[in-house]
Amino acid sequence: MDDNLENINLGEFLLWALRLRWRFQVTGNSMLPLLQPGDEVLVNPRAYQYILPCPGDIVVAQHPSRPGLRMIKRVVSITDNKTYILKGDNPLESADSRTFGPVTAEQILGRVTSRFS
Repeated sequence: MDDNLENINLGEFLLWALRLRWRFQVTGNSMLPLLQPGDEVLVNPRAYQYILPCPGDIVVAQHPSRPGLRMIKRVVSITDNKTYILKGDNPLESADSRTFGPVTAEQILGRVTSRFS
């Protein structure tokens, strides 16, 4: 598990400027202590175009029962039917796969690449 998230570097900044990354603002406490409410991260929406998410990846995903809600979680495992178990790093304050079940690959919108600071 990656307990560290790099701050944005020049390469990631240029990818963001070219609209190949998008910014996502963290709300809530589900990813404490790694990510604080108000933190902004960069997301690669093409990260899983040719590869599958791996356990430990931090991703932005669409909530399975609330389509307008995007959430940031960590991939914990992949099930036999190619769905993903997502969990927040702060289990006491995280609504995650323990609550709503596994998510599909289509519901994973991108991989977090760096912290935008």
